[in-house]
Amino acid sequence: MNLVEAFQDLVARVPELVQPLIVALAGAVPFVEGEGAAAIGIIGGIHPVIAGVAAAIGNFVCVAALVLLGAGTRRAIVERRRIAVTAGGGPAPAPEPVSPRKEKFQRALVRYGVPGVSLLGPLLLPTQFTATMLAAAGVGRARILFWQGLAIAAWTTLITLVITGVISVAG
Repeated sequence: MNLVEAFQDLVARVPELVQPLIVALAGAVPFVEGEGAAAIGIIGGIHPVIAGVAAAIGNFVCVAALVLLGAGTRRAIVERRRIAVTAGGGPAPAPEPVSPRKEKFQRALVRYGVPGVSLLGPLLLPTQFTATMLAAAGVGRARILFWQGLAIAAWTTLITLVITGVISVAG
C-alpha cells in the first residue's frame, strides 16, 4: 500500500469530523501537497469544497513553517558570517561553489521572479522545496508566503474542480 492509498484508507476509517484533518495532514506531505490531498479527500467521499480547503490549509501551514524556519536559518548564517568578518578584520571568506541545481533555481528565479517560480514551481517541485529555496535565496517571508499561498490555492482549486468534474461525469 502506498502513501496515497494509506491516506485514502485512513479517511474512510475515521469519523466524518476528523476526515478534513487527515486531508490537511496529507496536504503537508511533499509530492502529495494540496492537489493530491484534495483528490484523496474527494475520492474518499468528502465534499469537494471541504476537501479542497482542508488540503490547501495543510499544504500552506507546512510551507509557512518551512519558510519561517528557512528565513531564520538564513538570517543566522548571514549574521554569523558578518560577525566573523568584522571580528577577524580580514576579508570575507570566498563564496562556496554553487551546485548545478542551485544555479538552475537561481536562473529560474531571475527569469520568472518569485511569482513565476511560485506559480509554475509545482509542475517540477513540491511547494515545500520551492518555498524553502526562496527563503534560502533571501526573498522576504511575506512575499514568499503570499505567492506560495496563491499558488497553493490556485493549484488545489484547479485539481479539485477537475476531480469533481471527472467524478460527476463518470458517476
